[in-house]
Amino acid sequence: MTGRRRPRLAGRMLGAAGLAAAVGAIVVLSTGYTTVTVSGNSMDPTYPRGDRVFFERIDAGEVGRGDVVLHRAEDRYEGRPVLRRVIGIGGDHVRQSSGGPVTVNGRPLTEPYVKDGDPSGTAPAYDVVVPEGRLFLLGDHRANSNDSRFSLSAQSGSVAATTVQARALDDHMGLLLLVLTALFGLLGTVGGLAMEIAARVTRRGSRLSHPPALSG
Repeated sequence: MTGRRRPRLAGRMLGAAGLAAAVGAIVVLSTGYTTVTVSGNSMDPTYPRGDRVFFERIDAGEVGRGDVVLHRAEDRYEGRPVLRRVIGIGGDHVRQSSGGPVTVNGRPLTEPYVKDGDPSGTAPAYDVVVPEGRLFLLGDHRANSNDSRFSLSAQSGSVAATTVQARALDDHMGLLLLVLTALFGLLGTVGGLAMEIAARVTRRGSRLSHPPALSG
């Protein structure tokens, strides 16, 4: 390999690697994450109205207690996606006396995220067992949230775990790394293309300045 061909090869390799990285990161970003602007007050103060929330798409089996999820149940909220916190999962015994803390399997929850320190709101007392494959959901603003407490007659107020579309991101580091990967990948693609173009121009200029000798 001549010294003139090396910059072109390096440019092609850099461009190909950058393009692969950028495309891969963009695909993951577009299919694995989403954003939503909060339109109500039910998750205040954690996610107030107008707040833009980043979510990661997850499967039903990945949902856990304490997760804030975006879910869409066709039989509730006119089929619109709703933001709620997971309090209980399938098999959990969820209970709350009027004015008291929420308990899950007999243990009181510590809920520093509820608005005004009020874990009860105006909802009546309840005592339910969450059916398997379903979730008991509450808003963080308990005095202003239409959640599982108000649908207790329908499978203990729970919703199917399969209605969950995504989970709110507590840590944005993974998302940031994907964005940076896409950015640097695009820069690598442009840089590789520029290197190859520069190598071609240099090679063409060398040919013009050193024309082949004529025989005869």
